[in-house]
Amino acid sequence: MTKKQKNCRKKGRWGTKRMDHYEIMNDVLVKLFNEILDIEEKALITGEYSDISVNDMHIFNAIGVGEKKNMSTVARALSVTVGTLTIAVNNLVKKGYVIRTRSEEDRRVVLISLSPKGEKAYYHHRAFHDKMILAVLKDLNAEETEVLTGALVKLRKFFRSYLE
Repeated sequence: MTKKQKNCRKKGRWGTKRMDHYEIMNDVLVKLFNEILDIEEKALITGEYSDISVNDMHIFNAIGVGEKKNMSTVARALSVTVGTLTIAVNNLVKKGYVIRTRSEEDRRVVLISLSPKGEKAYYHHRAFHDKMILAVLKDLNAEETEVLTGALVKLRKFFRSYLE
């Protein structure tokens, strides 16, 4: 907590209850952001998927199932450069998760899609996210779900503002 926030609390300008919510939210968000990739890795990168990373799983998610996408579209979805994506895709092609082809309309355009092995990994990742979301939603009523969804959308907007 900053000195200004401590002074506000002492003077009662924030109110004790609001400050308690601030402290709880800060604690939860900081820990969640620090732990989420580790938790996701432990849940996903096991057994037959020990040769890939969580970042690879996110590439599968950006590519999607049953469609071919160009490298620029996938790179934009992941907020990375095409060069960075190319390095990752080269490794995923070698491991058999991604298929690289040329566009029939314009041979200069590289299209990528998931192989059957990549699709299986995609669904493995998707199942983890489904389980996570359902675990959160199962104890919330409709109003709480709306409030949480709205708060998360605002939080995402805040983070996206740093990308602009």
